[in-house]
Amino acid sequence: MQEYTWLALIPPMLAIALAIWTRQVIVSLFLGIWAGATILAGWNPIVGLLDTFSLHLVEGALADSWNMGIIVFCLVIGGMVGVIGKLGGTKAIAQAVVRRAKSSKTTLLSTWLLGVIMFFDDYANSMIVGNTMRPITDAENISREKLAYIVDSTAAPVSSMAPVSTWIAMELGLIAAGLQSIHIETNALMVFFQTVPYRFYSIFAIVLVLTLILTKKDFGPMFRAEERARKTGQVFEEGSSPMMVEDPDILPDEGVRGSVWDALVPIGIFILVTVFGLYYNGYEEGKTVIQSFGDADASVVLTWAAFIGSIVAIVLGLMKKGFDLKSGMDAWIGGIKSMLIAVIILALAFALKNVISEMQLAEWLVAVTEGVLSGKILPLIVFLVAMLIAFATGTSWGTNSILMPLVIPIAAGVSGAEGVLTPTIIASIGAVLTGAVFGDHCSPISDTTILSSMASGSDHISHVRTQIPYAVTAALVAAIVGFIPAGLGVPVWILLPIGVLALVLVVRILGRRVEDALPEAR
Repeated sequence: MQEYTWLALIPPMLAIALAIWTRQVIVSLFLGIWAGATILAGWNPIVGLLDTFSLHLVEGALADSWNMGIIVFCLVIGGMVGVIGKLGGTKAIAQAVVRRAKSSKTTLLSTWLLGVIMFFDDYANSMIVGNTMRPITDAENISREKLAYIVDSTAAPVSSMAPVSTWIAMELGLIAAGLQSIHIETNALMVFFQTVPYRFYSIFAIVLVLTLILTKKDFGPMFRAEERARKTGQVFEEGSSPMMVEDPDILPDEGVRGSVWDALVPIGIFILVTVFGLYYNGYEEGKTVIQSFGDADASVVLTWAAFIGSIVAIVLGLMKKGFDLKSGMDAWIGGIKSMLIAVIILALAFALKNVISEMQLAEWLVAVTEGVLSGKILPLIVFLVAMLIAFATGTSWGTNSILMPLVIPIAAGVSGAEGVLTPTIIASIGAVLTGAVFGDHCSPISDTTILSSMASGSDHISHVRTQIPYAVTAALVAAIVGFIPAGLGVPVWILLPIGVLALVLVVRILGRRVEDALPEAR
């Protein structure tokens, strides 16, 4: 087999560069695949273009049973979320949380809690939480910027770590593909759970919001926005352009009275099917429960769970007469449509992985990085690079798709343990996934950031400007208290509480209570 050495870097690096320059991840991934296919075809761009579609996208990516299972799961769980939303389940949960909001503090706390509860999809999270809480926060003279910040901070950071969400399909697919490239056969779902404690930025971003709410403090531009709202009652800045949106595909029909059980029952069934399905799928005589879970095909089990959860949601809606069969199916198909862009990105990521696998990028990276990069600093470097790319491109999914095939082989190389899943590999995977969330959380061109502005009725630039200092604070704590000591071998269970204490200290030093600045407080 021909050795391509450094040429194998061209497809992923081209995809990264174009994504940053054009901010078009789909186009960038496609051109990266085409470049690699052209090299593999003896530098013939016409044959390379044809191979891009037939050899790498269809045969290499979509014909693989794991890849196709993950794509189907991604689509179907989107459909399940659509049905739950149409039935009124998500709105009912929102209303249940809202009833406890009696003051500005409890209103903000309810907003945060609602955002955490809506863990299954960041888009649905932003739309439901923003539209539900906006009139309530307006009544309490809470700035639209503050509402948008809380909505945004409990969207991607929460959904990206939830085991039942529209994100997990993408994450499992990339983890499995990366580990296969270095010949590690293990259950991607188990690896997913191992990476969660290393999602330092995502965890600290969520904790920072809660700290600000409980202490009733703010700093930077957000303090000035809150001061304006409390003093003048102007929840958005004069002369700004607040964005407003009502999405009929996510919100239930007029007159539909949903129940929290409309959401809890399908999601509960999904969880039960996943748990028992993993055991059933991986079980063989003589195996322990843990071994059965580890040997299960997560793509198959998650597909079972998503379809059964969807069926339960539709049947529940028909039994309660929340919708007729046509409306239920329309909601399911609408949820599937909402995942189309994600599926395209995922399919192209699988195709890119196929190209660089044929070019033996993993083997070359392991060879050239052996003894050069240190595992002690690799998670930090990966985190910073993922943050940069995600912020510049505005997409965490694209960042994950581009970086994961590069990072896992490098982490394996610096670990020095062939065919073994090491702490450095796990920490580096976590660094990619949480670094990418930074961009999805606060980049001005991120779809989730834009949706948060729209659903909260905030001026978009005002939302970005007031949010960035908070996002940077969480990122700095994640880097200094999280990835640096984690690379030195400090246990993650020690770092997480230290990081929380660091955030409390930062808020205590920099933060001020808005009430103290009001005229009546003097």
